[in-house]
Amino acid sequence: MRVRRPPDLFELRLDHLVHMLDELENKLSRLRAPLIITARHPQEGGVNELSTRHRRDLLSQFFRRAHYVDVELRSASALNPLLKLAQRRKIRRIISFHNLESTPDSRSLRVKARAAKAHGADIFKVATRTDTPMQLARLLDFITKKDADLPVSAMGIGKLGAISRVLLSRAGSVLAYASLRDSDIEGQMSLEQLRAFGIGTMTKPERRMTKE
Repeated sequence: MRVRRPPDLFELRLDHLVHMLDELENKLSRLRAPLIITARHPQEGGVNELSTRHRRDLLSQFFRRAHYVDVELRSASALNPLLKLAQRRKIRRIISFHNLESTPDSRSLRVKARAAKAHGADIFKVATRTDTPMQLARLLDFITKKDADLPVSAMGIGKLGAISRVLLSRAGSVLAYASLRDSDIEGQMSLEQLRAFGIGTMTKPERRMTKE
């Protein structure tokens, strides 16, 4: 698929692409933006039920292509050698938390952000269920208090997912995630929809538009 104006970053969901790695290697040179690589944990939305070892091997295979690597907080200890290698190679580390069922309170999210920082995160990413105004308010409270002590990328999934991405980005969330086509993630907007809201045009460090 040709993109007239590519995003600032592309995210490679290697757990989705595990059966086409050779084809993927051949096509990566066509992408006109730096890469985030991730191989999502099965309990946080990952597909193909990949083991920790398999996910580590996938990330290692594409490390030389990466500008960012995304590892879940629950996997940070097991993948600590990979995170240390990323630091040495100046690959930025995103440590993430996904809750597809609900949104924890802002205090719990701050605890997770501090844990992510302790594991060396450059960015803490949080994606949670936002079907209700209360769930969205928890994410907004977490972002607006700005006491996580590291950049945060926050987004909602669900009925209020689309508006959450606009509000959270305007409140200071970094790395706005979008899709190139219709997304199977409820609440995720397309690249052009986000751009229509003026997201992805800001110049603050790390506030970039990312294709999932």
